Amino acid sequence: METLDAKALRIFIAVVRCGSIRSAAEHLGVAASVVSRQIADTEKNVGLPLFNRTSRGVGLTDAGGLVLDHAQRVIEDSGLLSEQLNQLRGVQQARVRVCCGEGFLGDLIEHGLKSFANVYPSVSYNLTLGSTDKVQEDVANGDVDIGIAYNPVIDTRIRSLAISRQPLCLVAAPGHPLLLEQSVSLEACLEASPYALLTKGHGVTQLVSRTAADVGLAVAPMLETPSIDVLRRFVMAGLGITFLPRFAVTTEITRSALGVVELSDPLLAQASAYLMVKARRRLPISVERLGSFLAFEMTAFQQ
Repeated sequence: METLDAKALRIFIAVVRCGSIRSAAEHLGVAASVVSRQIADTEKNVGLPLFNRTSRGVGLTDAGGLVLDHAQRVIEDSGLLSEQLNQLRGVQQARVRVCCGEGFLGDLIEHGLKSFANVYPSVSYNLTLGSTDKVQEDVANGDVDIGIAYNPVIDTRIRSLAISRQPLCLVAAPGHPLLLEQSVSLEACLEASPYALLTKGHGVTQLVSRTAADVGLAVAPMLETPSIDVLRRFVMAGLGITFLPRFAVTTEITRSALGVVELSDPLLAQASAYLMVKARRRLPISVERLGSFLAFEMTAFQQ
């Protein structure tokens, strides 16, 4: 078998991620025939089919799974080598890709990136937002270097740089009677007021749904949204309550615009924030430095 070049591997990865030749071609901005021909050449080189083709798209064969693991390592090592060579040339510029839940955004920028940029001004960033599920997938697939998420499920493809307990809280407008309690159960909250929740795929919603199911309650929010800012506005407008970790509403608590009470349910009380990178990946020095810095400086990771 001849060595698979970077172009062939990138096209192969695109087909895996997009699920079809046509979608991968649109993503890459090339003709579908170019992608199809490259995949055919790669399969000929490997000597085995890499995809099971169906009317719904393509799925990986066992050989395809091995090639995908190899392709991801090659692309990651290429980025690592590029940064190392730039350092030898005296070029300090590096770019780190970060994906986080919206609730971490203020903390990340104010306590993480602001201070880090003063120490390492040559580093630039690509910052995207996503649900817990998206952050995990982006880290595991190598689409981002660092992920920050709330209470993700265990995934052997991911390694945690920092984990900090951040209990889920009731968030309510000042004066709400439940804010007088030391702690409150989710059941009492769901029965007391209309409430808003993040859409499926977010760690908060997964926790609320599991806990509600354990006590036989149906989850029926008045409002569902992918935006934490919408949740804050919903509560401040007096429409009802919501559920978020304390760090997601620190500014509003300081201004006395919102109040919080920790939820007493064991699963919700033990929820945690995670700072993650891909497992078994050799990290570029810029990613190592930023990861260590965020673990030490971000409020979400302070015990």
